[in-house]
Amino acid sequence: MVNLDISSIWRHKKPVGKMYKIVKRITDILIAGIALVILSPVLVIVIIVLLLTGENQVFFVQKRVGYRNRFFNIWKFASMLKESPNIGNREIILRDDPRVTKFGKILRMTKLNEIPQIINVFKGDMSIVGPRPLMNVSFKQYPESVQEVIYNCKPGLTGIGSLIFRDEEKIISNSTDPKAMYTAIFSYKWVLELWYQQHASFFIDFKIIFLTAWTIFFPSNTLVYRFFRKLPPKPF
Repeated sequence: MVNLDISSIWRHKKPVGKMYKIVKRITDILIAGIALVILSPVLVIVIIVLLLTGENQVFFVQKRVGYRNRFFNIWKFASMLKESPNIGNREIILRDDPRVTKFGKILRMTKLNEIPQIINVFKGDMSIVGPRPLMNVSFKQYPESVQEVIYNCKPGLTGIGSLIFRDEEKIISNSTDPKAMYTAIFSYKWVLELWYQQHASFFIDFKIIFLTAWTIFFPSNTLVYRFFRKLPPKPF
């Protein structure tokens, strides 16, 4: 577990201006709209394949913790068996997890399973950049001091934690102790997300969006540490 003085971060947190929130919302809608138009041919193909394979389920909808700790339904393309939330370890998903369908593996590796969250962005449940929304069972594992502040900003399609652990399933799967590695990653992620809230700005958001697009074609997180030189150090 990462040790961090939350009160220290919040004493030095810069206030987020109203203009930043307004422009960020407008930017969210614009980027989501552009992404929907560009990706529409791919989305049609994904929908057709999902209708013809696996369990003939296109979308997976699940309750997640969102802005100000209010619940909302997150949308994803179905990549796992319908009963997967009740099978095995609900939180840890390995690269060769038997709960993941064959086509689901492709969706998860390319992150295409996350694209329907554009719906959540349009609805205002999510932003393009922010901490990933968690299931309540995972959220409750945060220290109470973190629970109180982690979703003071809207959860995002991408974020600093998502960039660094883009291939989290592979990292956990290659570990000699997947459970311990999952715990270490989970603990470090909330440190990163609090760092984001402390430094949130248009420029930070732009860099995260750029790097997210970059890693689609060049899946490596090495540029993250060049773009953000003052990130909290990894505990492992």
